[in-house]
Amino acid sequence: MTIPSTQPARIIRPEKDTFLSEENPFEAMMSRFDFAAEKLSLDPGLYKILRHPEKQIIVSVPVLRDSGEVDVYTGYRVLYNTSRGPAKGGIRFDMNVSLDEVTALAAWMTWKCAVVNIPFGGAKGGVICDPTAMSAGELERMTRRYTSAIIETLGPDSDVPAPDVNTNERVMAWIMDTYSMHKRHTVTAVVTGKPVSMGGSLGRREATGRGCMFSTREALKRLGMPMKGARIAVQGFGNVGSVAAQLLAEQGASIVAVSDKSGGIYNAAGLDLADVMQWVKEKRLLGGYPKAEAVTNAQLLTLPCDVLLPAALENVITSKNAKDIQARVVVEGANGPTTANADRILEEKGIFVVPDILANAGGVTVSYFEWVQDRGGYFWDEDTVNQRLERIMTQSFDEVVGMAERHGVSNRIGAYMLAIERVAEVHRLRGLYA
Repeated sequence: MTIPSTQPARIIRPEKDTFLSEENPFEAMMSRFDFAAEKLSLDPGLYKILRHPEKQIIVSVPVLRDSGEVDVYTGYRVLYNTSRGPAKGGIRFDMNVSLDEVTALAAWMTWKCAVVNIPFGGAKGGVICDPTAMSAGELERMTRRYTSAIIETLGPDSDVPAPDVNTNERVMAWIMDTYSMHKRHTVTAVVTGKPVSMGGSLGRREATGRGCMFSTREALKRLGMPMKGARIAVQGFGNVGSVAAQLLAEQGASIVAVSDKSGGIYNAAGLDLADVMQWVKEKRLLGGYPKAEAVTNAQLLTLPCDVLLPAALENVITSKNAKDIQARVVVEGANGPTTANADRILEEKGIFVVPDILANAGGVTVSYFEWVQDRGGYFWDEDTVNQRLERIMTQSFDEVVGMAERHGVSNRIGAYMLAIERVAEVHRLRGLYA
């Protein structure tokens, strides 16, 4: 079914010399969308629908501080597209949360779910706050008030949050409890990333890092490069980066560099990862680790290595440093680590990029498994979770690379084309309610 339109779609062509903002995440994400939509000859009416979020919610979140004072925070929840199923996406507590960022991340989630072909749409949420300056009680009160403010959109069939920056299993437990109290019965499937004891899934914590490992393995296989001895640099040694590093080391790779907010460490012969993990367990941060060369996060990106795995922040690979990257493969463990301007440089250098909407989709895939288990009331063992994750990640990798090769585009544009085609097909079948 064709959705009618009276005007042609406006397409931005990121391959031309237009310099795109490297700071606005929504503009950067949509530049890739526009290029992919043009390659697909997307119907102008569908183009307009898919280029706009379905719903953007802005709420005030008053919180009683332990001092007796009241502070008011701003919260957001964006549902980008729900044509394929309930909205899915994390909630972050951070001072840098903005409507543009949340909208971009909600769109990313839409494409990510479509790339791995799970029946979710995309959403994202957040509260502008500094959780490190809040007590546990203040954090709980803020979480519950924010949940109640957006509760009309939440639900297993409508919008299912998950952990994100500065949120965790405990925060998800508070959200689930708040929602359940309003519904007057326990609703475990309203969030994912919960503690296992209250309906969480085995393997969920490691899922994003494990998905990065599968993506790295498939990329090296595609290029005819062995995993054994492959030199890997990981920027971001949090949950995603540390798990990916451990799993890759188990596969025989050599982890030559890792970093966190305190800085990085480098050893061309390979780090003793077990010793590094023990240091972080005791000291909490990598800074001061004595058995390797200290490097900055910026330096880590341009170290000699076979695989670079950015697993920390957005927009770390830019037009300024992309030309200096020496890795043969970039596997994007973080959301949006590469700007649109940097994409062109990496492509010109012949670097094989596994884009974020594929590489870090392991987390949302196992979140889907958790949602399925909660709704069915039947829980799987960890081997089953990991085997099903591996099957989806490897199949999705082949589909993305296949799309890219058929159309002569980068893997990133191939991933967007695959995702947009799947979302657009559902819109065509459903038609336009008017």
